[in-house]
Amino acid sequence: MLKKYKEYSLQLGMFFTVAVALLGIAFTWIVFSDDATYLRMVDDLFDCGVDAMGAFTCAALYYGCMKQKSDGIRSFRSLIVLASAGFLVNTLMYYTTGLEELHSLNFMFVMLSKLIDLVMIYYFYLYVRKTLDFKGKLQRWADRGIPILLGLETLVVLSNAFFPLTFTVSKTGVYQASGLSFLEDIYLTVASIITTILIIRSESPRNQKIAALTFIFLPLINYASTLGEFGNASQYGVILMSLIIMYCIIFNDKSTKLAATQTELNMATEIQAGMLPSIFPAFPNREEFDLYASMDPAKEVGGDFYDFFMIDDDHLGIVMADVSGKGVPAALFMMISKTVVQNFAMLGIGAAEVLNKANEALCAQNKMEMFVTTWIGILELSTGKMNCASAGHEYPAIYHDGRFELFKDKHGLVLGGMDGAMYKDYDLELKLGDKIFVYTDGVPEATNANNELFGTDRMIDALNSKDNTSPKEVLKIVRASVDEFVGNAEQFDDLTMLCLEYRGASNVVAENNK
Repeated sequence: MLKKYKEYSLQLGMFFTVAVALLGIAFTWIVFSDDATYLRMVDDLFDCGVDAMGAFTCAALYYGCMKQKSDGIRSFRSLIVLASAGFLVNTLMYYTTGLEELHSLNFMFVMLSKLIDLVMIYYFYLYVRKTLDFKGKLQRWADRGIPILLGLETLVVLSNAFFPLTFTVSKTGVYQASGLSFLEDIYLTVASIITTILIIRSESPRNQKIAALTFIFLPLINYASTLGEFGNASQYGVILMSLIIMYCIIFNDKSTKLAATQTELNMATEIQAGMLPSIFPAFPNREEFDLYASMDPAKEVGGDFYDFFMIDDDHLGIVMADVSGKGVPAALFMMISKTVVQNFAMLGIGAAEVLNKANEALCAQNKMEMFVTTWIGILELSTGKMNCASAGHEYPAIYHDGRFELFKDKHGLVLGGMDGAMYKDYDLELKLGDKIFVYTDGVPEATNANNELFGTDRMIDALNSKDNTSPKEVLKIVRASVDEFVGNAEQFDDLTMLCLEYRGASNVVAENNK
């Protein structure tokens, strides 16, 4: 629902900017159709030309930003829409000025123009706050104070509909400021000064700061240099110039850096994915078992990992793990942990001893103090006996006698958490058709829009929703249940699962054991 609303709002913004541009053309056509003096037509052409071209530029700029996902893009799109609305109101104001029968409309357009100015400076603050990364006490104060000032200033402007607090508009369309007109300048002045200070104090490059400041200073320079001769007719044009400058400089710099970072993240994603076994069936020549696994990171790269490997002809190793944190640091620690655990498992020792040695190795050079929860199982294919150990990982779910049940195993400390930690193992006896489902906390802790957790109860219900399913189908069922529960909420954590089905010893293994 939220996703559809966002798409609808984007389309509505595009429709609005295009409609304003078309209206600007229509009004320009009316100007040329009027019987007016040459000087009046030049004056009209200036007003309508600025509005029409400005509105078209707004539409083009908005279209270019529709698919952007950079910092502050929503506020930037709002700024474009507000600038477009300013051109529309300015045009309508021009054609109602001097007409006594349209006095009320002219008054309303003046008020709308003032309100657009107020909201525009607020969205400008939101935009530069995000893109230039404001910090400090002043920023925290501004986050609270500027919206309050905006609300008070809005009330001041709207009060003119009942009594002339700050301005009046005569029957002939003449604008007159009252003695309390300074009240309108308090919010604009305070917000502009605070925003200017925060822009200058930000750690962004100088060209980005200058680009952002054009939004505040260009309209002032324009107004002072023309002595207010053109009023709003050129104000929004100058503001639009500022938006274009900001877009070209800030977004260009950001997008260049983002593109380089994204390329590196894409490479990291491919490298990480390449380290996890992803070809299924994993061992097509082995009839003793079937397994399937999947990993969906919350970011481009994640800290979860699974692994499975043949230790020897009769032993299969399975690992499920979850590194603390997310992103690139977690992914790097994940690669190290995966290699360490597999290397010790290949020695043919028990599951607990694998964790003991892996913990010792990970604690040796762990300056970042990261850790990893780990579950390991070593399955003896000829007997179905599985030796397991857990380093603070989620409880596995065991399928036996036609139903999955949560198996609350013995937990040890996480790997990398404390040097010298010792781990205990336990044994499972898998019969023909039994399954084991292991996962990371991204499954039970999947969260919907109401901040409700998916939980292990829903997970077990999903596992038992269908019977006699393959490991691949088991994972599909659980993932579908998680997706249905989460809905449009953003994926909070990496989501990793593995399911193994024991099908009994093959003739080859049985023959070798005689």
